[in-house]
Amino acid sequence: MFESSSTSIQGLSSEKVIASRTKNGANSTEHQQKNNFLHSLFELIKEPMFILLLTATSVYFVTADYNNGIFMLLAIILVVSISLYQESKSRNAIEALSKLTQPKSKVIRNGIVVEIPSEEIVLGDLIQTEEGTFVPADGIIIQSNDFSVNESILTGESLSVSKNEQSENKQVYQGTIVASGLAICQVTAIGSQTQLGKIGKSLDNIVEEKTPLQIQISNFVTYISLIGLVAFIIVWGINYWNSKLILDSLLKALTLAMSIIPEEIPVAFTTFMALGAWRLLRMGIIVKQTKTVETLGSATVICTDKTGTITENKMSLAEWFTLDASTVTTNHSNLNPKEQELINSAMWASEPIPFDAMEIALHEAYTNSIATDERPQYKMIHEYPLSGKPPMMTHVFENKEGHRIIATKGAPEAIIACSKLSETEKEKINTAFLAMTKKGFRVLGVGTTDFNGTYFPKTQQEFELDFKGLVAFYDPPKKNIKAVLETFYKAGIAVKIITGDNAETTATIAQQIGFKNPEKILNGDELMQMSPARLKEKVMETTIFTRMFPEAKLKIIQALKDN
Repeated sequence: MFESSSTSIQGLSSEKVIASRTKNGANSTEHQQKNNFLHSLFELIKEPMFILLLTATSVYFVTADYNNGIFMLLAIILVVSISLYQESKSRNAIEALSKLTQPKSKVIRNGIVVEIPSEEIVLGDLIQTEEGTFVPADGIIIQSNDFSVNESILTGESLSVSKNEQSENKQVYQGTIVASGLAICQVTAIGSQTQLGKIGKSLDNIVEEKTPLQIQISNFVTYISLIGLVAFIIVWGINYWNSKLILDSLLKALTLAMSIIPEEIPVAFTTFMALGAWRLLRMGIIVKQTKTVETLGSATVICTDKTGTITENKMSLAEWFTLDASTVTTNHSNLNPKEQELINSAMWASEPIPFDAMEIALHEAYTNSIATDERPQYKMIHEYPLSGKPPMMTHVFENKEGHRIIATKGAPEAIIACSKLSETEKEKINTAFLAMTKKGFRVLGVGTTDFNGTYFPKTQQEFELDFKGLVAFYDPPKKNIKAVLETFYKAGIAVKIITGDNAETTATIAQQIGFKNPEKILNGDELMQMSPARLKEKVMETTIFTRMFPEAKLKIIQALKDN
């Protein structure tokens, strides 16, 4: 246990925790029925191919052809064993992966901070979230310091979002990752009532459909069975009419019906699917059910996310702009003094030990561009956390000789508002800013100031800044993604990007990776307003879907399936 840093925050008492858990339950999500052994066996028995195999085997035994009957029975046992073993291995792998999630969280109870299993968090608890941890439940920020959170799991947006107790949106959500700072939040939803839990429940409500091969095999079995039944009745009738022997006529009719049933086909299909799943498993790909193999093989459209799938989900410094330049710059190898000063200032405005992807990129750019690293010589003596509308942050560093570096970064309009600039200079900055944002980059303004006193201003907005320039970041595409796309296109598979990111960023990345028709874009709000008939047409011609949310994504998938 750890002592609370704030005696004014007491949190729930032990009695209130028990009462809340009794009334609202635990912080766990209700899942669908687990795919245990009996459930897997039952699902396998329902398969048309298995029924066809069983029918053929029964006919062999009825007609006293025990050799073929035993052979078919052994084939059934072998196929069932491979399928069940493969599913068992997949279940074990999935359960092992689930254990990698954050097991414990910090909460304030009875005035002290304690670590408890995340499942024991109750409604009304005060949770303490800090840099690098997962948010264990939905809540509202009541105290924070330089707090930002990566919500890409819900929104698809790769950039972290800064929030505090004064923000218009001060909600935090389960499953999101704290990118920087610390916050104390009051829990407003747990388990299946969280935003992440609701998404899980909406997925549980999706009716499982048969695969294309299952439908074809089902139709095939029905067709063959009807032919066999008709042949059986005709042969039995003719034989009985001629011989008047019921048993002999039945045996002859069954023999003919058995010859119609192609028992080798279901054996081959089932074996190939089981072996395909086995091969994927050896390659490190988890196949929960054997039928996934043939479903992958019959895919004609692939819908993919952008962040972390097409891109690397990490920021890199893309462009920068200084007032003495006429255009934005991308030349990393030959920085002029003004550009070097801009990179240095942006780094000093970042955390000394960066966690945020943009600040990591700034530290890397500084390291790669300077001859002598001055960071070990300076110590941060004061900081202003991210605040204001629009937001900005300021850090004050000082070395042993008393020399200070005061650097600020944040929204360009916030830095401009605190800088002494002419109208011409402001217009020049805004032109560069618009050019960067049209490419989908995240843009920050950078400034510096001098202050020799001991008593720093109450707010960073009171500083008069010297505007240094703009820095822009982007999330680069994965190195192999272009080859992957070409493979899909050659196979005749259409690819569509469904992302929560904005249209400009997504279109820029799409053009870089050779994505076909990146100009055909549709956003989530427009999609939700379309009629089902119009949507069915639009999803076929659209290649990039932006600003998407779970409900919109499901509508896209359903419209594609309907087509």
